[in-house]
Amino acid sequence: MDAARVAAGVRAIAEECTKPGAKFLDIAGTIESEVVKQGGKNAFPVNISINDTAAHYTPCIGDETVLGEKDIVKIDFGVHVEGCIIDQAFTVDFGGENGKLVEAADAALADALAVMKAGVSVKDVGAAIQNAITSRGFKPIENLGGHSLEPYILHAGEEIPNTAKGSYVLQEGDVFAVEPFATTGAGRVDEGTYCEIHSLVNPKTVRLPQSRRVLEYILEEYKTLPFAERWLADMLSTSSIEMVVNDLVRQGILHSYNVLKEINNGMVAQSEVTVIVEKDGVKNLC
Repeated sequence: MDAARVAAGVRAIAEECTKPGAKFLDIAGTIESEVVKQGGKNAFPVNISINDTAAHYTPCIGDETVLGEKDIVKIDFGVHVEGCIIDQAFTVDFGGENGKLVEAADAALADALAVMKAGVSVKDVGAAIQNAITSRGFKPIENLGGHSLEPYILHAGEEIPNTAKGSYVLQEGDVFAVEPFATTGAGRVDEGTYCEIHSLVNPKTVRLPQSRRVLEYILEEYKTLPFAERWLADMLSTSSIEMVVNDLVRQGILHSYNVLKEINNGMVAQSEVTVIVEKDGVKNLC
């Protein structure tokens, strides 16, 4: 699978550029450029989520945020080749105070993959994730989970939960991103106000010429995959991007991905790979 080959090469670059003092914009730019350099396209903007932020933070135009020496950071990136997606993530604990939390997320992923095969209920996979995390003294984030993947569809309808719930039975050939989230907090996330990521959900005729031009570009370049507002910087000024995106969101054409934060400000760790379900197990594509 070409996307898997690209993702494997990008992972090493992602780990190398994720270090204290690095700007979020530089990290995202390096990873996203490397995806293209290696022959793929970005399936979504690089997520750089620190501490109690679980997901959906990607830098905006002019973002001066830098990684701190005590941050725990989740790097979540996606690669696609002709719509076939690889989604993976890793967590780095710079301060050394949350190493056990990172271990819990990694162990939960390993235990999930160990039980996954055709005929297994996602409830059993969620139970394995939950047990791995709670047995180490942490909580799984119950309203986040892994997800099925289809060409050009990042969240294709089925879920791998972080707790023992769900009725879907895994089928041979299913493709899933499996991503346990572990936290020191309450085990739930809620939306924050910051939002830089959007995706096309309901294309239709629009009146404003600028909105029409951007919509045509999104359809051509990203289809239904998420994109960052900063990816439109070559087309429009920052103020025009905000106006057009707000117009398209207001009309229900775009879906917005607000940043997700742990409700009790707990630290969060994430571990993720993409797999294909087989008769007697899974094939890890990362």
